[in-house]
Amino acid sequence: MRLTSITDEARIALANLTDFASGMIAPSVRLGVTGLSRAGKTVFITALVHNLVHGGRLPLFSAAKSGRLAGAHLEPQPDDAVPRFDFEAHVERMVAERVWPDSTRRISELRVTIDYESASHWNRRLGRGQLHLDIVDYPGEWLLDLPLLARDYARWSAEAVALARLPARAGIAGPFLAALDGLDPDGAEDETVARRLAALFTNYLRAARADAHALSTLPPGRFLMPGDLDGSPALTFAPLDVAPDRAALPKSLAAMMERRYDAYRDIVVRPFFRDHFARLDRQVVLVDALQALNAGPAAVEDLRHALGDILEAFRPGRASWLSSILTRRIDRILFAATKADHLHRSSHDRLEAILRRLVGSAMERAAFAGAAVDVVALAAVRATREATVTRDGERLPAILGVPAAGETIGDTVFDGTAEAAIFPGDLPADPDVLFRQVAAGAAAGGDPAATASLAPDVSFVRFRPPRLERTAEGMTLSLPHIRLDRVLEFLIGDRLT
Repeated sequence: MRLTSITDEARIALANLTDFASGMIAPSVRLGVTGLSRAGKTVFITALVHNLVHGGRLPLFSAAKSGRLAGAHLEPQPDDAVPRFDFEAHVERMVAERVWPDSTRRISELRVTIDYESASHWNRRLGRGQLHLDIVDYPGEWLLDLPLLARDYARWSAEAVALARLPARAGIAGPFLAALDGLDPDGAEDETVARRLAALFTNYLRAARADAHALSTLPPGRFLMPGDLDGSPALTFAPLDVAPDRAALPKSLAAMMERRYDAYRDIVVRPFFRDHFARLDRQVVLVDALQALNAGPAAVEDLRHALGDILEAFRPGRASWLSSILTRRIDRILFAATKADHLHRSSHDRLEAILRRLVGSAMERAAFAGAAVDVVALAAVRATREATVTRDGERLPAILGVPAAGETIGDTVFDGTAEAAIFPGDLPADPDVLFRQVAAGAAAGGDPAATASLAPDVSFVRFRPPRLERTAEGMTLSLPHIRLDRVLEFLIGDRLT
């Protein structure tokens, strides 16, 4: 899939050369962190940095386990034009207010400098090592936009309209599809029609992302987070009911929509790829698989397609000094199923297996290109602890925590203050069982009525952040987690040897 022009590649190479030159003085790793809506990107970055800076418990992180991790601290980020990730405010919200920080709405960056002792006796004689970890946070919806660079307007339109007509989406896309009926793409361009269609299409995308549906394939991503482009022509277009190879007539509504679609790719998508995404060394993709499981087979299948599209945009490959100068490659990719603390530990391996199946083919392509790829079930901040409950005389593994206000299970509505022991259900021991259900759902066209009985018997709720313990001196301990140390070992362990 060709995403860039020769000019773009030249600019990317120049940026890589600048990064390479600065890295000769102090080595750095650019880590991209993304995930689809509510996957927990902000929480993940905050917890990762908090545990590094505050000396958290990281037994599977070899530099920490061996005592070679001398410390970590924040430094000014290298990119002056990129907003800083507001680490301190996010920690305050989680620790003092016990509320989760707001979702990622724009790109941001944070530099953490790690001091360490080398594992090599010879290198230790040369002095303490230092690594700059530059964390680049960006919305996953932007990543889903990258395949648009390889699709012209007619092809994208045909695919988007066909997707909206699937049984799993037709109900929420109804007003938009009704507006398309009887609309002539060859009719004269009309600003009022364009604005009305764009608004209806955006409403449909917003509804598809809601918890009840939890659908993931939702480009264009900026329609849901427009920022300073809100109301601009580059965000005032929509797909039309046209054939994928159809040429638009001059001055027609289709030509107007095509022009604005092309402007979106040139103004929004291409600069993001060129200036940020193509400069990454390593990548974490956070996945809220539990939300998709809650919503049923149609949402799981949609998530699988979305993750496949995400991997198409990556440039995986084995890193070398030459690739750092010319065409940068992402040499390590980690897929992480978040919110593992919403399950008993007996289901963590099952969650991991489900995610591995979701990204299996994409992982094979990345590994073939020379990149290391892994899957993990984690909780960047552990909000629960484990317990046992008895139901009808049977002892069941449960989790104990404070559900967020407004969360429900059956007829119970939680108030956000009371602790509750919850049995979330069991994930299937064999992921093939789940994916046979997903395949059956796809065969039924994703019709919610036809696939309701196929959904796993699980129920998840959101929990408030935990109340942190303090030392006798009043110092707040680091944020508790599940497998954040394994994540650090995979992503940067090799750079701290």
